[in-house]
Amino acid sequence: MVSIIRESIANVPCLHVVKEDDKHHMRPLVIFIHGFTSAKEHNLHFGYLLAEAGYRVVLPDALYHGERPNPLSDNELHLSFWDIVLTTIRELEQIKNELVARELVDPKRIGVVGTSMGGIVTFGALTQYDWIRVAGSLMGSPCYQTFFDLQLQFAERKGMTLPLSKQQLDALRNTLTVYDLSLQLEKLNGRPLFIWHGKQDDVVPFDYTYAFYKQIEPFHQPLTMLVDEHAGHKVTREAFLQTVQWFVTHL
Repeated sequence: MVSIIRESIANVPCLHVVKEDDKHHMRPLVIFIHGFTSAKEHNLHFGYLLAEAGYRVVLPDALYHGERPNPLSDNELHLSFWDIVLTTIRELEQIKNELVARELVDPKRIGVVGTSMGGIVTFGALTQYDWIRVAGSLMGSPCYQTFFDLQLQFAERKGMTLPLSKQQLDALRNTLTVYDLSLQLEKLNGRPLFIWHGKQDDVVPFDYTYAFYKQIEPFHQPLTMLVDEHAGHKVTREAFLQTVQWFVTHL
């Protein structure tokens, strides 16, 4: 029987999914990060499947999402995208540390995966934490600076006025360099990486993620990129099942 526990871990609202018999035992951990404007509950099927396979799965709410207070307008929320991403990366370590301290997690068997914004978070976290042993991204992007530039271009085309000066935008772009995995491929360091992306994605462009994959393919293993020729910005059931199998195989 799989247990689903709603709890605060490191002051972050989470769903904690684990077999009832494993609840108090040290298990490998997978942290699943949801997408922008989504919430932890929306990926519960992933947590259930991995918990059935013997993993402890934690699905946190990102800043301004789900149960967390959100005083922002829709426009303000979009402008806070990178603040949310970087905050989530920091909170990953806090969540991991609490679970390790509670002796619920094998610190040598921890994985991170996410959809869309959660995939972007996953790629960024790989530049910061060597305790991540296995990673997965579903329609995310490792190219932080490029994605930032695309967001600015989109805002300009829509005639949006950004409440940030050029100096502030440049500073944010420079900050993102530290988390941009496409600029520091050595940070992968042989860790198993699974990538899924729909070729028709009109939110997180497919081409940049595919170019990253082709760049690392000659030297990085284990590595898989599944491409869905027809999918847009929506994860298919097959993609979720393949992601689960990736963690079962490599973690």
